[in-house]
Amino acid sequence: MSKPTRNDTLIQLAVIGAAQGLHGEVRVKAFTSDPMALGDYGPLKARDGRVFTVRRLRPVKNVVVARFAEVTDRNAAEALNGTALFVDRAALPAELDEEEYYHADLIGLAAVDETGASLGTIGALHNFGAGDILEITLVDGGSALVPFTRAAVTSVDLAAKLARFDRAAAGLLDEEADGDPDGEAPSGDGN
Repeated sequence: MSKPTRNDTLIQLAVIGAAQGLHGEVRVKAFTSDPMALGDYGPLKARDGRVFTVRRLRPVKNVVVARFAEVTDRNAAEALNGTALFVDRAALPAELDEEEYYHADLIGLAAVDETGASLGTIGALHNFGAGDILEITLVDGGSALVPFTRAAVTSVDLAAKLARFDRAAAGLLDEEADGDPDGEAPSGDGN
């Protein structure tokens, strides 16, 4: 899945997929809670400045099929495959429910454990179908994937730009934490 991204004032809401039919319709993967509301945010923009006005949406399996006013034939629709669609941040509701976040706001937050020790920063958010997963770019190199659950992510403070994690629930315990630096199970024979 492509990741929703933020660049100062633009928030990614969707990405265009394959052409659908002969009259310029395209499949669209929406990152909104209600894919059928994609047109409610006003004109959508591509990174290169092109504007797309939603004329019609219809659900098809796990995507929507969109008809944009600016796309009139299959050739034009095929050329849009992979195009990310954005809206200005101001077009989105400012107030969200408790424990509800825009994915773009989570990217870049400092990740700390229950003691306040730095783990790194949140670099991406993925959803492969079984729920949201945060990708943490670790301070000591590499990255880790952590389920975005209440157990693993104990708090998010957007004002402080900080997310607090429970190491155990997030699966971030060091292998040496069990007392065996080699990671080998005890033999049980006393030797």
